[in-house]
Amino acid sequence: MNAPTRTYDTVPARRVAFIGLGVMGHPMAGHLARAGHHVTVYNRTASKAAAWVAEYGGASAPTPAAAAAGAELVFACVGNDDDLRAVTMGAEGAFGTMAPGAVFIDHTTASAAIARELHAAARARGLHFVDAPVSGGQGGAVNGALTVMCGGDAEPFDAMKPAAMAFSKAVTRIGDSGAGQLAKMVNQVCIAGLVQGLSEAIAFGQRAGLDMPLVLDVIGKGAAQSWQLDNRGKTMVADQFEFGFAVDWMRKDLGLVIDEARRNGAQLPVTALVDQFYAEVQAMGGNRWDTSSLVRRIRK
Repeated sequence: MNAPTRTYDTVPARRVAFIGLGVMGHPMAGHLARAGHHVTVYNRTASKAAAWVAEYGGASAPTPAAAAAGAELVFACVGNDDDLRAVTMGAEGAFGTMAPGAVFIDHTTASAAIARELHAAARARGLHFVDAPVSGGQGGAVNGALTVMCGGDAEPFDAMKPAAMAFSKAVTRIGDSGAGQLAKMVNQVCIAGLVQGLSEAIAFGQRAGLDMPLVLDVIGKGAAQSWQLDNRGKTMVADQFEFGFAVDWMRKDLGLVIDEARRNGAQLPVTALVDQFYAEVQAMGGNRWDTSSLVRRIRK
């Protein structure tokens, strides 16, 4: 997937590694290469790493450890806590070869607990760990316009931020280790409620016989405006969901939120309800549909 042409801020070239070349990691690593950094990539499916090198240059490595050797910054975007633990502290994990003072930056949406665990493990090895989940979806990754929420120590955050701006519009330190993941959970709670509300509104308007594309244009200029309305409203009206952020991924994220709420005592009745609505969408065969497919559940 080719990233569009964009202007990169001039920053010193760094030796970096990128672990995980999925729909997010592939373009994120590409922006790092196009910004002038020396990038070595690793992906569990080696053919994806080879395709990335053919597109962007740089190099690929057979293991996370090999990719991280000699890197000042090691970025990762993998699937879940277990994947993250494997690529950091597994038998061929990056922590085993990273040089003292190097920074591991995790863009996976994972638990705050794993962020704190790996922060402590990195510190014990003379390394740094920053939890840095992202918002903006595949489009944000391709366009280099992600929002990055970071947790960890100030010094490694300052070291990684200039490079991370290659694929971001904002990179912000929220607080100590785990704070980035907790901020991402707040983000997902907001999205879940917004998409359910938009789904109900669209279904209601269609039942009422309104010209819903026109209605969305009108209300999008007022207090109902949101990213979800602007970017998903009309595709929801058209019943189009073969793109975007998959329902399976959202349920994973909401599971993290609900687990954290059990620990901290937060009340999340709407979030828990929407999570069950997404389970119904999965039962309809919508595992890979965009999260906006909640409206299809209402229509069925």
